[in-house]
Amino acid sequence: MTVIDTPTESAAAVARVDSALEAFLQRRIDGESDPAAHQVLLVLREFILNGGKRIRPLFCYWGWRGAGGGTGNADVITVASALELFHTAALIHDDIIDDSDLRRGRPTVHLSLGKWHSEQGWHGESRTFGHSSALLAGNACLVWSEEMFHDSALVSSAESAARAFARLRSSAVYGEFLDLVGEARGGRLPDAMKIVRHKTAGYTIRYPLRIGGALAGADEELLRAYDTFGLLLGEAYQLRDDLIGMFGTPESTGKDPLDDARRGKPTALITVARRQADATRLRLLDRLYGSECLGLDDLAELRDVVRATGAPAVVEEMIDERHAGAVRALRQAGIRPLALAELETLAAACVHRER
Repeated sequence: MTVIDTPTESAAAVARVDSALEAFLQRRIDGESDPAAHQVLLVLREFILNGGKRIRPLFCYWGWRGAGGGTGNADVITVASALELFHTAALIHDDIIDDSDLRRGRPTVHLSLGKWHSEQGWHGESRTFGHSSALLAGNACLVWSEEMFHDSALVSSAESAARAFARLRSSAVYGEFLDLVGEARGGRLPDAMKIVRHKTAGYTIRYPLRIGGALAGADEELLRAYDTFGLLLGEAYQLRDDLIGMFGTPESTGKDPLDDARRGKPTALITVARRQADATRLRLLDRLYGSECLGLDDLAELRDVVRATGAPAVVEEMIDERHAGAVRALRQAGIRPLALAELETLAAACVHRER
C-alpha cells in the first residue's frame, strides 16, 4: 500500500485501519457461498488492501486526536475505515464514468471483472459486464461504509458526526455531477474551484477532519477551524493533483496520462491556461484538450502549450496561498500540540507530493 510518509502514530493508525478493513472484508468472503459473488469480493479485497494513501482515515484520526481523543480507541478506527470504504466506492464509480483502465497502477475494478467474464466464456459483452458488476460492487462499498460507520459505538452519541458523514457523501456525489457538467460545457475558474470544493476538499479533508473532531466532542470553534483548514488544504490538494495529472507519468500516478486530457476534465490548471493564452495557444488548447484522439505526441505538445502560458506557476502560487492559509487557521485553533504537528506534516505531504 502507498502511504504518505508520516511519523509513528500515523503509521500505526494506518495499520489499524488496514487491519479493520481486512477483517471486515474477510468476514464477507468467508460468509459467501456463491462462487461468482465470492470472486467479486476477492477483487474488491485486492483493490482496497493493495493501494491508497489512507488520507481520509488519517484526517479523521487526527481530527479526533486534536479534539482530545485518545490513542487506543478502536471505535474511531472503525469510523476512519468506513471513510476508506466510501472512498473505494467513489473510485470505482469514477473509473466507470471515465471508462479508465488503470487505477493505482493496476487494472480498474470494472476492467478486472470484465476480464474475468471473458475468461469464463459467458454470454454477452465482457466490458459491459465489467461496468455493470463494478457499479454494483461500488454500491456494496457504499452500503458497507454506512454499516461500518454505525458499527462504531461513538456514533450513537455524536449526532454532529453523523450529519458530517451525510454531508461528506452528498458533497462527493454533487462534485462528481459538477465534474460531468464541466466536461460537457467547459467552464471558468470559479466553476472549476466549485468542483474542487465539493469533489475533493469536502470529502477528502474537511468532513473526515470534522467527523473525527465531532466524535471527540469538539466545540463549534474548533470544528469551524477544521472546516477552514480542510477546505483550503483540500483545494491545494486538488490543484496539486491537476498538475500531477497533466505532467505526471503512469509510474508516478498509477493512471493513464491521456485519460483526463481526452475527456477534457475542467481543471483549474486548464482554465488558467486558457485565460492566459494568446490566440495561437488558445487554438492549440481547444484543439488538443478534450480530443478523444489525443496521443502521446499530442500530449507532449499540450504540456508544452500549458507551460508556455505560465499556468503552472499560477497554480503553484494558488497552492502555496491555500496551504499557508490552512496552516494559519489550524495554528489559531488551539488544538493539541502533537495533533497540530501531525496535521501540519500531513498538509505538507498533501501539497508537495508527486503522486
